[in-house]
Amino acid sequence: MVKQESESTNRPDNTAFTQQRLPAWQPMLSAGIVIPGFVLIGLAFIGIGVALFVTSRSIQVLEMDYTGVEQTSPCFRCTNTDIQKCVCNLDFSIDSLFQGPVFFYYGLSNYFQNYRKYGVSKDDNQLSGDLTYFTSPSDTCDPYRNDNGKPIVPCGSVANSMFNDTFKLYQIVNGTKKQVLLDGKGIAWWTDYNIKYRNPSVIPLKNAYNGTVKPVYWTRPAYELDISDPANNGFINQDFLVWMRRAALPDFRKLYRRITEGDYAQGLPAGKYSLEIAYNYPVISFDGRKKVVFSNVSWMGGKNEFLGIAYLVTGSMCVFMSIVMLIVYAKFKFPEEE
Repeated sequence: MVKQESESTNRPDNTAFTQQRLPAWQPMLSAGIVIPGFVLIGLAFIGIGVALFVTSRSIQVLEMDYTGVEQTSPCFRCTNTDIQKCVCNLDFSIDSLFQGPVFFYYGLSNYFQNYRKYGVSKDDNQLSGDLTYFTSPSDTCDPYRNDNGKPIVPCGSVANSMFNDTFKLYQIVNGTKKQVLLDGKGIAWWTDYNIKYRNPSVIPLKNAYNGTVKPVYWTRPAYELDISDPANNGFINQDFLVWMRRAALPDFRKLYRRITEGDYAQGLPAGKYSLEIAYNYPVISFDGRKKVVFSNVSWMGGKNEFLGIAYLVTGSMCVFMSIVMLIVYAKFKFPEEE
């Protein structure tokens, strides 16, 4: 008797929903539906592909390598001197107006930021501003957790390897250099700047770092990453945030600055330019390459012809398959019964 009551209690209600008696519709796919559907989908994909491809081709990109491996490179001498004191100049010309706003990137090749042990070598609690982890960083930061018995802030391999080449852009006008202003505000993700990374609530910020040391390969501590702008220091420094968002592929580029101000708000006019590079970041030891990239964007983002080609190929295949199905249907369809 108890067993019957238990079964009755666990039994679902006798409704159309619980007993799966709701009306259902099952499409009857026929040649008259499938073939036109493939044609419409193919034409839609081809239209989108043409728009993406044409838009991508209109985006201007200027890419220059400055690794300094070749003896003809203006930065060749920087690979054989004190790497923290070498400055080289990369001269180039622009034939026509480089439409603004212009985005300035640095790029690295053969650099595996997606390596698992490298990616976990940081302390998220420390980077969120928790002072407890300033004095006692997480073990995940090894081997860049302590230096001479003092905790490293920020700790870990990711922060320690932060890209530190710096750039100044000049336009050559009548033989004189005119500096092009580079805007470094807002280059990091909003979520990184406002949510994920936070500075400790200590004023002045320098006091939060008492008893700690800077990463081994840094020239300045975190609270002095930007001497000209105190609001751009510590864990919310824009360049630091850009670097900490790791790249998925070994060949990548990261946003360094935007050109949006002054005489260059509409873009870079045709003429001669010189890029002054403070060559600080070593890449020769792991066969890496360094480059700078100037680019503008469109409604679809940066230059990416692959996306348009992918849409064109997919759309063309849909149209082709609809033609094949139409031929097969016309040749092998069964005669209608009388």
